[in-house]
Amino acid sequence: MSDELAEREREVLRAVIQEYIGSGDPVGSSQLARKAEFEVSSATVRHVMADLEALGYLEKPHTSAGRVPTDRGYRFYCDALLNLREPGPKDRELIEQGLAQNSGADEAYQEASKMLHLLTKHAGVVLTPRPAAVVFERIEFVRLREDRVLAILVARGGQVQNKAVQIDFPLSAEELVKASHYLTELLQAASIEELRSRILAELEQERAQYDAVAAKALKLGAAATDGSSGQERVLIEGTGSFLDAPDADLERMRALFRALDEKHKLLALLDRVQRAREMQIFIGAESDFSSEGEVTVIASPYGAGEQVLGTVGVIGPTRMNYQRVIPLVNFTAQALSRVLSRR
Repeated sequence: MSDELAEREREVLRAVIQEYIGSGDPVGSSQLARKAEFEVSSATVRHVMADLEALGYLEKPHTSAGRVPTDRGYRFYCDALLNLREPGPKDRELIEQGLAQNSGADEAYQEASKMLHLLTKHAGVVLTPRPAAVVFERIEFVRLREDRVLAILVARGGQVQNKAVQIDFPLSAEELVKASHYLTELLQAASIEELRSRILAELEQERAQYDAVAAKALKLGAAATDGSSGQERVLIEGTGSFLDAPDADLERMRALFRALDEKHKLLALLDRVQRAREMQIFIGAESDFSSEGEVTVIASPYGAGEQVLGTVGVIGPTRMNYQRVIPLVNFTAQALSRVLSRR
């Protein structure tokens, strides 16, 4: 597809898209012919735009002589016409400092979505890690009441998972500490599901029969990990930005908000990015999620070391500044990965 257009057609398509992104108004041939880079007549530019319309890259939204990009035009623009650069120093510093100042992984995920919303003026989105993919390093216990204990599971990346556990057996403060040490040793950098399997296996062993402290620790661990596998979450910051767009169409925005309410669609889309292990751009009807609202989703995976944990990205109108947004999404994913890898 990248070889489908001649050089002049490429130049005209790039100019139309950049003009439209900047103004939101249909672009006419005389408007482009006045630009310094086009040393041709308005009639020549009009002829090229007509060819691009026939090929499906441009369309006329109404009786105006001007044209706007189609999803196919945006796709060609992103794949073949963009010259991408890293975000500027101020943007990079803002992202890195914002992520680094958070004490835990959950706060970092929230900050990543906020930063992308702040810098792009579109909705920032983060798919948090599946609990099954999170590697935990220690487990601690805090007594809430005589018969109630708070289990705190701390992950390698700083993520914390809490669960209140009801107990029906006596447990001293010293035994709580021993239970923490015993289960942390049993944990040995495992997921919740792996830890629960180990706990249930240990409960079947002889030690649980004659070691009262071990038996209590294992019962406590089993209760703490029961039903904890859960699901990943989708964090979205700035959905109101869709209504702030100067060319916002109320009916189109309602369709988009309905789509956002169906979180499973967005989750499935972001999960595709995570499995692909590389940035993905979904324009308009290229995905089930965005088919209702002329929406673009730009997302990139993040992780810790070699492990891919989730996805970070932006949701906005197809008329977005791709040249700015794509590098910001990519850099935010890299910065989040660096923060998680250090914890």
